[in-house]
Amino acid sequence: MARLYLIRHGKPSSGWGGHDDDPGLDETGQGQARAARDWLLSRPEAERPRRVVSSPLRRCRETAGPTAEALGVQAEIDPIVGEIATPSGLSAEARPAWLRKAFEGTWQAIEGDLDYDAWRADIVAALAKRGHTAVFSHYVAINAAVSRLLGVDEVLAFRPDHASITVLETDGTTVRLVEKGAEAATQVL
Repeated sequence: MARLYLIRHGKPSSGWGGHDDDPGLDETGQGQARAARDWLLSRPEAERPRRVVSSPLRRCRETAGPTAEALGVQAEIDPIVGEIATPSGLSAEARPAWLRKAFEGTWQAIEGDLDYDAWRADIVAALAKRGHTAVFSHYVAINAAVSRLLGVDEVLAFRPDHASITVLETDGTTVRLVEKGAEAATQVL
């Protein structure tokens, strides 16, 4: 079984609903990216990631950077592990309220023009095909995978902290949750 690591991006320079819709990391987030790298590289050789995958968004790419550099690989950009898609026609200002409402319900009940339950199945299917890989992603996408693997329909399966590392295993076809990452004591930012 290959190890997969789902890493939530480090602390961004602005929170959701801020003026920058694709913020990079702040100083704390940069330190979290280096700490994630150090933890990943400390794994036994048989469990250490060999590939790095990142959401297209800057905060994930910047979190993935130290790990990719240390492994001597280029981070692969994969939109499937990106942020949850906002329904068409929803303004950036309305997104935080839409997300808060989504967090209170199930994947099937999320308002929008997309099949969010299918999205979480697609994430897990994409993860199953990856060998020893560090995947840098987002709060909701990580919840999509974890809730699917736990067999629960609630959108909020847990609250991954910034740079939290969730451990999975795959045989190339199926994915198994080994351990959830550290949980945040505060709300999503």
